[in-house]
Amino acid sequence: MAKSPALFLGVDGGGSKCRVRIRNREGQLLAEAVGGPANIYQDMNAALRTILETSEEAAGKAGVALKELNAGLGLAGVVTSVDGDKVLRNKLPFASSAIDNDAAVACMGAFNGGDGGIVIAGTGSIGFATVGGQRHIVGGWGFALGDHGSGAWAGHHAARRAALVIDGMMQPTPLIEKVMELAGKTRQELSYWSENATPRDFAQFAPAVFEGAVTGDVHAMFIVVEGAAAISNLGRALLARGVRELCFMGGLSQAYLPFIAADMRNALVTPKADAMDGAILLARKAAGL
Repeated sequence: MAKSPALFLGVDGGGSKCRVRIRNREGQLLAEAVGGPANIYQDMNAALRTILETSEEAAGKAGVALKELNAGLGLAGVVTSVDGDKVLRNKLPFASSAIDNDAAVACMGAFNGGDGGIVIAGTGSIGFATVGGQRHIVGGWGFALGDHGSGAWAGHHAARRAALVIDGMMQPTPLIEKVMELAGKTRQELSYWSENATPRDFAQFAPAVFEGAVTGDVHAMFIVVEGAAAISNLGRALLARGVRELCFMGGLSQAYLPFIAADMRNALVTPKADAMDGAILLARKAAGL
């Protein structure tokens, strides 16, 4: 009986959405799918459900079973090998599973497994690089300790300013009015909303922050300038570690581009591939290809 062709699944599990792609051994695209948040640090069980549901959707499109797929998973919240082991203990239904941080697989895709660095500005933020086989990580501490310049960070700062407006300590602007429409116009409403707000909830304000910065909203301009400095510092930290080329990624990368520092901008190059293909490269390497 002829042996089935090798099939590879790449998972890019981020704080706002999970994206998956299936390719065969020759690299032919078979299917893709998109699901919800997949940050294992924030909610391991919910993230795994999202990953499997999104993978099932892609597998259905490709006409294959999950057990036929060699999976590479790049997951937000994976910081150490211990984190990856926690995921593997859930007995994933794939033929094989290789796990790494989502920034690591994004960097693998961007430079086809070679040296280089990336700065991601999305729901969270992180800088990641490989130089001479050595990894370098800056930022990526998560919402509680870091994610400076991220969408969640920008939205959080907008919400904090909304609280000051409610107290009469700052003047309202269109940005703050938008935040208050969604999160609450009174002390009680905003306080109640904040008690259950996730990084993704705060990140929903990020588009309004950048729109406001372009139109001259004072609150928005302060947030974007501070955020751009934080993102630029991630790039500078990687350049100081010997990185020569950087890729700027994430949902806010284009919005931030006019505001980042010149030394980071001058190092930017176009990524060769995305994080899903980086995850597929991880799976291929684990399979010895």
